[in-house]
Parts: sequence; structure tokens; C-alpha cells
Amino acid sequence: MKRFLLACSTVLISAMGATHSANVNSMPQFSVPEIGSGIGLIDQQKEKMIGEKVFREVQKQMPVMQNPWLEDQLFNVFSHILSQTQLGQPIGLVIINDAQINAFAVPGGLFALNAGLITSARNMDEVAGVMAHEVAHVSQRHYSRSQEAFKGQGLLTLAGLLVGALVASQADGDVGTAVMLGTQAALMDKQLNYSRNQEREADRIGMQYMYSAGYNPQSMADFFEVMHRATSKVSFLPDFWLTHPLSTERMSEARLRANQLPQVKLNLHDEDFEILKWYSMVISNQATEQQLQILASRKNFAGQLALSTFYLKQGDYVLAQQALDQAKMHQRLNNLMILIQTDIYLGQNKVDEAYKAIQSTARIMPENRALAFKLAEVLIRQKESGQALSLIQRFNNKNPRDIAAWRLMQQAANIDQQSPFRTVNVLRYRAEVEYWSGWEENAIKSLLHAQRLVKNNEVLSAKLKMRINEMQKERQLKI
Repeated sequence: MKRFLLACSTVLISAMGATHSANVNSMPQFSVPEIGSGIGLIDQQKEKMIGEKVFREVQKQMPVMQNPWLEDQLFNVFSHILSQTQLGQPIGLVIINDAQINAFAVPGGLFALNAGLITSARNMDEVAGVMAHEVAHVSQRHYSRSQEAFKGQGLLTLAGLLVGALVASQADGDVGTAVMLGTQAALMDKQLNYSRNQEREADRIGMQYMYSAGYNPQSMADFFEVMHRATSKVSFLPDFWLTHPLSTERMSEARLRANQLPQVKLNLHDEDFEILKWYSMVISNQATEQQLQILASRKNFAGQLALSTFYLKQGDYVLAQQALDQAKMHQRLNNLMILIQTDIYLGQNKVDEAYKAIQSTARIMPENRALAFKLAEVLIRQKESGQALSLIQRFNNKNPRDIAAWRLMQQAANIDQQSPFRTVNVLRYRAEVEYWSGWEENAIKSLLHAQRLVKNNEVLSAKLKMRINEMQKERQLKI
């Protein structure tokens, strides 16, 4: 299977080099140029609309992993890097269930990682290097600057290329070739020199971001060298893809910059990342039962949690509990362990036990999204719709694109037998799930249905009309 990836908007990085977490103490301060809204033809609002459009297309066409715990773990690292910039609230960070090592960024602040990047990495520094590079693309507004340098090529051509390339990467060789080597590839060829400069700028600034955030900058240089060795063995790629985005000069520059920074304190074993990695391997179907059994038999905490998750996915709650009980013998507080235990109880329809397993920790850590969502799921099973809705609403207010939150709100509204607007609320929340999942026409139909049900309620009808108009306007944006 041949896979073609968009070189201008993505960075392909192998995670085979051994690097270690950085010590955040005594970090030097860097002066990073932040490209403001005065540069480029697309203003920030337009970039946000493009990013949200691509977000919906990715949700619709790609195998996005909806897993609050995994999302939160990666978003925590992402936030550390983002804090080094002047960027505002991002559109989001999505995880694609694809074994390829890949990541991409889109104007407006949409970032995505493949599961293969996580499962191939040896530590979080390697993942952070990818994130930092992609954050630099957005902070320097490379998309807008590309449009300015190549006027007349179409406002959304690069965004369309990105989605097309990502979809093609899921297909067989003929489909991938048709997308990436067709007429749009000619546009990419025109932008080769310009995009090379952007990649080098993203390397330089991204390395500053990751180092300031406390991660080892050597990781980025290691990635480039491994990627160069990997691509040099791929004979079917045309010269354009073999020479871009990586080059010997670019790799040398990255290594030189990393060597000029002070050495960091080495962390030889990062158990948190090991848990993240093996859990990701299980939920992305990259781990076998035999692998996990061997790891768990060595009393490896991450392996025991992963094995329990594996059996949980299989619906074997007895074996899942046995593996989890082995992990509990380590006597460590771990939120993932609590989430797994709750899911085992829910799978066995032991709802009261599930509530006892999750409620105290979720109440102590009210800002933990994964715990709150799992508690809401339990409350819905207990028919406590009001409590579930209030629990989820604050996360929904922070991020209106949170599909998992909207789905839980839809489920909670559906069991609210006392509300006179039960059907209307179910339709409203379902519409948001549909809309942010890329099914824009279905979302508008759901809201139109809800509007007909409340035609005598002027306030609610006006609110629905406003949202319908917003969806219709944003739907017109083509990529």
C-alpha cells in the first residue's frame, strides 16, 4: 500500500531516537517573532473558519479516535508548547487512528497527530518535537503567507490539498497517486522553494518553543535523521517527495541548533509516557494479546493497564478485572486505572459500583475532562439527567467543538422525561454532534425540525434560527 502525505502542511517524523525529558529549570528566554494579522491575505477570522471546516472534514473522512483520556494527556503537552506563543484558543487537537508516523496543522489552530506517532515514540519529548514544529507553522501564519506569495491559486487550495492527501493516505496506491500527483500537485511544485523556507522556519522556532516548554530539542534533530534514512529507501516516490520537506542542509541546521542549547537533565524512565504509549497501542489495534501478556507478566504497570484495556475492548470483563487487580497491587493512584474500573463495572451493568469507583476522584478533580465525562456517563445510566447536563455544560462552554460533550448532552436530554423541551433539546444537541462530525446538512435538518416544534416560543425559535444561519453560512465554505 502506497501512502502519500502532504509535504507542505505536514511533517513526517520517525520516533526511533533515544531522547529524554528536559529539566524546565533555568531555561533561557527566546525572542520568537510572532507574525500578526497584518501579514497575509487571510485575516484571523477567515483562518478560524478554514480550520473549523477542515476539522469537520477530518472528523467525517478520517478515523478520528474519540478518547477523552488520551486527548487530555496529549493536550496537556500541547498546552505547554502553546503557552510559549501568542496564539489564542486553538480549534482543537485530534488523534487519527493511523499507524503512520504523521502530524499536521491547519490555519486557525487545528492540530492533529496520528496514533502511529505516539506508538513509535520512545518518550514524550519526541512527540513534543512534532507538536512544536506544527505550532510554529500556525504561529508564523505560513498558510496565509503562502497564499500571499502565490496569488490567484485559490484561497482554500492548500486546505483542500491537506484533506485530500489525508484521505488518500488511507487508500491504496492508485487513489493516493491520483490525489497527490494530479493537477493539484503542480501547485505544490510551484511552492517548493517557498515551503522549504517555511519548514526551516518551523524547525527553528519550533525548537525554541519545545525547549522553553521543558522538552529536549535533540529530539527534533533525531527525527529528521531517521526520516531521511526511511525516505531514502522508498523507491516509488517521485524526486519532489524525496527532497521535500527534508534535506541534508535542514537536518544539519537542526542538529547544530540543538547542540548549541544547554544540555538537559536526562530522565531514563518515563512511566507516564509508557502508560500512554501502550494504552494507545491497544485502542488503535497495534498491540497483540501475546505482547501484552508478556509485558504484564513482568509486573509492568503500563502493561497490566494495557492488558486490562485489551480485554475490556473484547468484552471479557472477568479477564479485564484480573489484569486490573494485578495493576492495583502497585498501589499507585492513576486516573486511567479508575476509568478502566468504571468501564468494567458499566460493562457488567453494575452501575452503582461504577458510581462509587469514579465519583470521589471526579469530584476532587472537577477540571479533569476524562473523569467528568465518565461520571456523566454513569449518571446518565442512573437516569440523573440534570446532574449529567450540569457536569458537561462547563466543558461545552469552553470548547463548543467538543463532540464527546455534545453526545453526552444529547444522551442526558433524551432521558429527561420531565422537561417540556426534551425532544427539542435532543434535536439541538444531536445537530451539534452532526455538525462537528462533518454532517452539516443533517445538522441543519435537525435544527429545522426543532424550530418547527417551538414555533410559538419566540425566544427559543430565534435562537435556533441564529444557529441555523451560522451553520448555513459556514457550510458554504468549500475546500
